[in-house]
Amino acid sequence: MPDHQALLTGLVGDRAAGWDVSGELPRDLLVRLGAEGLLCAEVEAGYGGLGLGSRGNGELTAHAGSLCSSLRSVMTSQGMAAWTVLRIGDTGQREAYLKELTGGKLAAVGFSERQAGSDLSAMRTRVRTEGDTAVVDGHKVWTTAAAYADHLVVFGLQDDGSGAVVVVPSDAEGVRIERVPNPSGCRAAGHADLYFDAVRVPVGAVLAGSGAALPMLVAVSLAYGRTSVAWGCLGILRACTAAATAHAKSREQFGQPLAGHQLVAGHLADLWTAEQIAARLCEHASRLWDEGSPDAVTATVLAKHVAAERAAAGAALAAQVLASAGAIEGHIVERAYRDAKLMEIIEGSSEMSRMMLARHALALPA
Repeated sequence: MPDHQALLTGLVGDRAAGWDVSGELPRDLLVRLGAEGLLCAEVEAGYGGLGLGSRGNGELTAHAGSLCSSLRSVMTSQGMAAWTVLRIGDTGQREAYLKELTGGKLAAVGFSERQAGSDLSAMRTRVRTEGDTAVVDGHKVWTTAAAYADHLVVFGLQDDGSGAVVVVPSDAEGVRIERVPNPSGCRAAGHADLYFDAVRVPVGAVLAGSGAALPMLVAVSLAYGRTSVAWGCLGILRACTAAATAHAKSREQFGQPLAGHQLVAGHLADLWTAEQIAARLCEHASRLWDEGSPDAVTATVLAKHVAAERAAAGAALAAQVLASAGAIEGHIVERAYRDAKLMEIIEGSSEMSRMMLARHALALPA
């Protein structure tokens, strides 16, 4: 694992700020990381992956998040695509698609629509079968990494109302990809809207587990996404804690370092506390996944919810400590301030997380 983290550190270097300002990650970087297996590190070695467990992959994800949240977002997208194929695809589909995803091909996962975010019953994307062909019609919004993707893993409904997941080549006829202009967070993550106009693909591109209820299929993919986002938020907190403490030790005011002032020291204490809380919840959720525990799903919702809210609050604290020193476009704290807010929205908003946790609490024995 340290070698993988060192590789990430070396490849990112001091370039994350420039990527954020330009809104673009180098494609050759993403292809290399994909071919190294780092974008979906839980894929087993037989399919060309690193075979990491949830905990090992989580630490790698957190490290990426501490360097560049846009890059970490692409890792989350690739990992979700691979996880979806692994859990919903059959043996042949796993063999074909997973080896591509660990060989340099990039992927994005399309869930959300204009009227269908958390409300899956409002989804309008349709997948119908015509002989040996599947036809996809619909529109997806804010699809992370879609601007870079070779494969689009698209969720939709079949004519009988059951769910479907289909892998669509991004260059297929009838596919249109429009980048989200000037996103406020994770600017270089390749967010895009997707349009499918009678897109025809081989019926074998429809993952074998299709036909189940759409919420069940979506939950499979979101389980990975929420875990990844939680660890990514831990990375944001680590970066903010490091930046704030370094600044507070070196910047002097009224004849002493900022860290010597009690109110500033309080901010640092709160930042470190938030980091530690997020770390313990991420570790707990990943341990349950690695153990195959049925409690892993709830633990993941909890980890994502708490880590995202702590990251948003922690980034604000770091911005307060650095003041004008951190108020520069592309600065790691300025990026964190924008990126962390987005984490409270994606893969299930904070409000949806609280509702899910409330249902869990209500189901506990009295």
